[in-house]
Amino acid sequence: MKHYFMSTAEVLNATGSSEGGLTSAEAGRRLGQNGPNRLEEGKKSTLFGRILAQISDPMVLVLIAAAVISGITAYLSGESLSDVFIILFVVVLNTALGVIQESKAEAAIEALKEMAAATSKVLRDGRVVHIKSEELVVGDIVLLEAGDAVPADGRLISCFSLKVEEAALTGESVPVEKTDAALDGREGDIPLGDRVNMVYMGSAVVYGRGTMVVTATGMNTEMGKIAHAITTAQEGETPLQKKLAQLSRILTALVLSICVVMFGVSILRHFLSSPVPGTDLLDTLLGSFMLAVSLAVAAIPEGLVAVVTIVLSIGVTKMSRRNAIIRKLTAVETLGCTQIICTDKTGTLTQNRMTVVESSCGDEKLLATSLALCSDAELNEEGQAEGDPTQAAVVNYANRLGLPKNELTKNYPRVAEIPFDSGRKLMTTLHQKPEGGYIQHTTGAPDVVIAKCTGYLENGQVLPMTEDKRQFFLSENKRLADKALRVLAAGCRNWDTQPATLTPEDENDLVFLGLVGMIDPVREEVPAAIEQCRAAGIRPVMITGDHKDTAAAIAMQLGIITDRSQVITGAMLDEISDEDFINNVEHYGVYARVKPEHKTRIVNAWRNRGYITAMTGDGVNDAPSIKNADIGIGMGITGTDVTKNVADMILADDNFATIVSAVEEGRRIYDNIRKSIQFLLSSNLSEVISIFLATLLGFTILKPAHILFINLITDSLPALALGLEKGEADIMKRNPRNPREGIFAGGVGFGVFYQGIMVSLLTLAAYFIGERIENGEWRIVNSDDGMTMAFLTMSMAEIFHSYNMRSQYGSIFRIKSHNFYLFGSMILSFILTAVVIYVPFLRDMFGFTAISFKENMIALALAILVIPIVELVKLVQRRTAAKKA
Repeated sequence: MKHYFMSTAEVLNATGSSEGGLTSAEAGRRLGQNGPNRLEEGKKSTLFGRILAQISDPMVLVLIAAAVISGITAYLSGESLSDVFIILFVVVLNTALGVIQESKAEAAIEALKEMAAATSKVLRDGRVVHIKSEELVVGDIVLLEAGDAVPADGRLISCFSLKVEEAALTGESVPVEKTDAALDGREGDIPLGDRVNMVYMGSAVVYGRGTMVVTATGMNTEMGKIAHAITTAQEGETPLQKKLAQLSRILTALVLSICVVMFGVSILRHFLSSPVPGTDLLDTLLGSFMLAVSLAVAAIPEGLVAVVTIVLSIGVTKMSRRNAIIRKLTAVETLGCTQIICTDKTGTLTQNRMTVVESSCGDEKLLATSLALCSDAELNEEGQAEGDPTQAAVVNYANRLGLPKNELTKNYPRVAEIPFDSGRKLMTTLHQKPEGGYIQHTTGAPDVVIAKCTGYLENGQVLPMTEDKRQFFLSENKRLADKALRVLAAGCRNWDTQPATLTPEDENDLVFLGLVGMIDPVREEVPAAIEQCRAAGIRPVMITGDHKDTAAAIAMQLGIITDRSQVITGAMLDEISDEDFINNVEHYGVYARVKPEHKTRIVNAWRNRGYITAMTGDGVNDAPSIKNADIGIGMGITGTDVTKNVADMILADDNFATIVSAVEEGRRIYDNIRKSIQFLLSSNLSEVISIFLATLLGFTILKPAHILFINLITDSLPALALGLEKGEADIMKRNPRNPREGIFAGGVGFGVFYQGIMVSLLTLAAYFIGERIENGEWRIVNSDDGMTMAFLTMSMAEIFHSYNMRSQYGSIFRIKSHNFYLFGSMILSFILTAVVIYVPFLRDMFGFTAISFKENMIALALAILVIPIVELVKLVQRRTAAKKA
């Protein structure tokens, strides 16, 4: 029901209440019928459920399948289970990191519950009682005063200078002046921020007092709607998750196909070559099964999941040092392709602190003195004013001019006052002057103050107010207001003796002192950050609960919009269908006076257009849209616990510029993950091709243990080091990548294909040379020398190939930075490979033989050929691209 359109009598009738409140019996009946005034808890996921979610990842399932196959093979052949333990270690590591990093969605609801007031003052049975807030019911009469948290949604039935802080719900930085009068507009609707006769759960009373009748409790409140939106929001997969899932499906199909084909080929060869078909069939079956396992192990990049997870984890640590706290590993990658940043204004683009930025007066110090004395804000120990944002702004203004409030009140003690009233739009205080007599200071709405002035101050003299001067001061008020400034006027009046009673009738015959314009100013670092966003092809969009003119002025100042036609209000948005809005969403850059559901609708519209969308915010009203966005960004200092708990990333310094740093890091990490994927897949393809061709030719080039050793040692260490490569110089000068592009786009697929063939041919060449040296002639037979040389060539070729991958198209000889991790991984991999070949008991375990110095040099020479070959291909690619350009 739209209680804000109703009169007090109509509201009481609609809620079945009276000015004396409910009876205890009726309240108990309603509590039993409708339930307690608290937010429902979201469905909590168990530890087992989170672990299961991690294990169900397609790539992890492929690894588990490989472990099962390796275990069965080891059992049948009586070999060691070391292969199984290595694979399972990778699975356990990935699962543990995922469970630790993933956020708990139910924490958001717990934070929402903590925002509710613990107890409330209520009229029950005609008298004031204190009850638990969760026992409130619709129809209860609640008494509110400064400092109270509003315990439920309600309609004000009495109001005395009441101001309520609603920033967490509406995003408006200035407390709202409330009224108990019914609002006009029954034919339409009014945005939440303009319902000045309503108060809502989660807001706080900062000034005055009032009485409300409860109109909604629990999940039916505006806060409850937000809680419901949080629990029902669907979390989509990130682009990287989608690409890895796609890759997993491709690899799974490839592995199964290769295993089936090669198993069939082996059985067929047995029947065709055996003098008596069927003899030694069991040995043939076991050998064919072992061959299929070799190919499965060769095709599966066992280290890929671990490498991606570890690279993301290292990125998380690095970003935390730059004040960007990542709560989900995959959020790092999502940042790299972010195209839209929907940002809240208050506290994110601005300082969330009203500040006087301009004045119009005859004597600035006298104006500042008057404004500071006629306020209830006080300076704290740090020299910053605390209290109502508007009053705190003028106290800080006076302090900047060398007029600290504590010194002013000592010299001019307050002896009487008339509190601010939204009807009068004025506040008045009376002070004793050091030299004797009294001075009255009156501040408030400029048009009201100017109308009550009979004089004005100019060059230290009080001159009589003329109509021309009055119009001039009104035009100054308009000039400041047109800049979206909140304007406050001040006037004074001298008294020889203290009046017996200070009344509103005394707010006349004032001397006009001047005007000040204040605004929540832009954070210093934001303009440069937005410029960087634009250079990186990222569009910032402002979403705020503030007024249209204020939002437009800030957005124009920052360059978010170039024309006021790009501003739209929540009320205007309500008149647009979802289809029309999605089609025209790119036209709008600023959204003002929006409700929480508007924010979610805006985020979803951008996502429906195919854009990777980020949403920043600090208030409870931002939580649903933050959860719906591809990446949600919460404020660490001013943000509510609700926002932090649903966010993917938290800005520890509330600095918009930190987002830019995080985007840069996200792009670097994704580039490096692609390099690692290309390196791993090209290496694995070379293993598959080598085994496939060797099988067709009738010899064994490498065994499953050899392949697993290469994949988990010589592959994984360089792949991890590639993930730590520094970013390209132009990383923040290019547009975000297309989130729909496949994992093999941008030349990755071609690179995997030709590089895999290249390493395979070099490995086969090493085998045949080793077989020739061992047997003295060219024969296609099993050769211990050939196998050992092939293992050494493939291991070292993949290590050298990791250097090729430092840049996909650029020459490695032109890279100025150094990757000491990659150099170290190369040395370590070389040592581990040498140990396996040259330590006698390990050499025997792997089935190798001691090869000569000549054979070693030939194998290494073949391996190092990968560098000049890839450099030549890169040169051709660069020249081809230059011709097309």
